[in-house]
Amino acid sequence: MRSEGEVNRAVEVYADLVKRICFYYLKNRADTEDVFQKVFLKYMLHEEVFQSGDHEKAWMLRVTINACKDHLKSFFRHNTVPLETITELEAEIPEDHREVLEAVLALPVKYKDPIYLHYYEGYTAAEIGKILGKKENTVYSLLSRGRGILKEKLGGEGLGK
Repeated sequence: MRSEGEVNRAVEVYADLVKRICFYYLKNRADTEDVFQKVFLKYMLHEEVFQSGDHEKAWMLRVTINACKDHLKSFFRHNTVPLETITELEAEIPEDHREVLEAVLALPVKYKDPIYLHYYEGYTAAEIGKILGKKENTVYSLLSRGRGILKEKLGGEGLGK
């Protein structure tokens, strides 16, 4: 088990990243907070020594994504109606970004994950491949197809590589 200091450092370093990814998947604050706690509990109980900061960050990303997917598949979630909706965040998202974000969130998961990691988190195709367990060229293909879908939905020429 990790020390309190290690966990506090990880929370300081990765809290924003974990919250963004959780909200990206779960789309409400309550579920985001639940999964956020689970991720850092797993970190606290994880005894492996990380090879580098990048290794630790990649582990944190993978655990967060998996925890979100597990939460979305849970029996409880499929048999309840959420009390909160995404509308509470409308004030926080600039109007000119809202349409693009909604289009990205509406993409199929296989395109949404690479697009999000590349454009919102700044990862390269090689890094995304390691995080998602895909080949680099596959990531390039998914990014290209995802951009094509977004271009179609948004009707624009401005989606660069």
